[in-house]
Amino acid sequence: MDIYQPAEDSYLLQKLVRQYSTGRILDVGTGSGIQALTAMESPNSREVIAVDINKKVVMQLNQQIQEKKLRKIKAVQSDLFENVDGQFNLIIFNPPYLPQDEGVEDKAIYGGEKGWELSEQFFSQVSKYLLPDGFVLFLFSSLTNKEKIEEIVTNNLLEFEEKVNEKLAFERLYVYAVKKTTLLRELEGKGLENIHYFAKGKRGMVYTAILDKSKLVKTHFPGKKNIVKVAIKVKREDSKALGRTENEVKWLKKLQKEAICPRFLFNGHQYLAYEFVEGKFILDWIKNNSKEEIKKVLLKIIDQCFILDKMRVNKEEMHHPLKHILITRNNHPIWIDFERCKETEYPQNVTQFIEFVCRTTVELQQKGFKLSVNTLRELAKKYKETYFQQSLQDLKNEIH
Repeated sequence: MDIYQPAEDSYLLQKLVRQYSTGRILDVGTGSGIQALTAMESPNSREVIAVDINKKVVMQLNQQIQEKKLRKIKAVQSDLFENVDGQFNLIIFNPPYLPQDEGVEDKAIYGGEKGWELSEQFFSQVSKYLLPDGFVLFLFSSLTNKEKIEEIVTNNLLEFEEKVNEKLAFERLYVYAVKKTTLLRELEGKGLENIHYFAKGKRGMVYTAILDKSKLVKTHFPGKKNIVKVAIKVKREDSKALGRTENEVKWLKKLQKEAICPRFLFNGHQYLAYEFVEGKFILDWIKNNSKEEIKKVLLKIIDQCFILDKMRVNKEEMHHPLKHILITRNNHPIWIDFERCKETEYPQNVTQFIEFVCRTTVELQQKGFKLSVNTLRELAKKYKETYFQQSLQDLKNEIH
């Protein structure tokens, strides 16, 4: 593996490193060491750590440090943050950013098949090593896909400011200052660690994290694990549904004692956090389980629906709950997404779910079920007129 020698990108970034070097500094993928050595020269820098995956790079830079008796700088072999400890005021990253050329291997210039994969890996990890008010000086090229880079940054609850750009013959170079959003700092202040993008929803984003609950509350949860995986639902600031976060929090608190929804943890203006549910969405789960287990779960869900009906509460979307019901490893159904949940005189949880069963007859028949759609719909209509326990039992008896 060759050592990347300073070029136009290095000199462009170096100008900003001179300007912003302060405190504890990390240079990731140091290469020739130009940025680390420049940062070291700043009177405001306290310590500089230069890391690179290339052993040869680290040996040569350490040799230079020893020969010149340089202080407050050291070089460490590390694949990104693998051998890095602590947090930093400034992290410098001039990654390999070119899309991979077929048949050519050179980690010093290629950032992955599309050019941005290494940067994506970097930004998924960087927050842990960045002080709350610290920032990243990050250089990339128009050849890397500018829109994708900005998407990666924002998906990791980071924000960016373009500091400088420079036009070259076949590309344009950009240097961004990237820092934690207010939301990310707040979440980390709650004790959440390893916050990662998980999925994109209609009205926002979902992230996962790890939480030590003993740090969140005064007492431990007897008999339960204190280290838990957390789901964080973040609403977009421009979303019309921002007010629904409070509504979902309200219903999570009310329904979690019924073992219908995830355990609520805490919330803020723009987000809510609850224990992550390890499981499969209902239709995927049905395709991979036996008739006996499927019947048990369907009947459990009908009973859960009846609980809400008795409370005169409507979940909504139960006629199409493909992304709203997860089946856990011990075959317990957990409902998610209570944004539209509301009180009503005429709840439809049972009848909507029976409609889902009717629409899923092909998948259920493949598992050996013998269902009459007409009978189910007639019984659902009768149930809706009375909400009686016996009407509910008639419906459950027809699931066979």
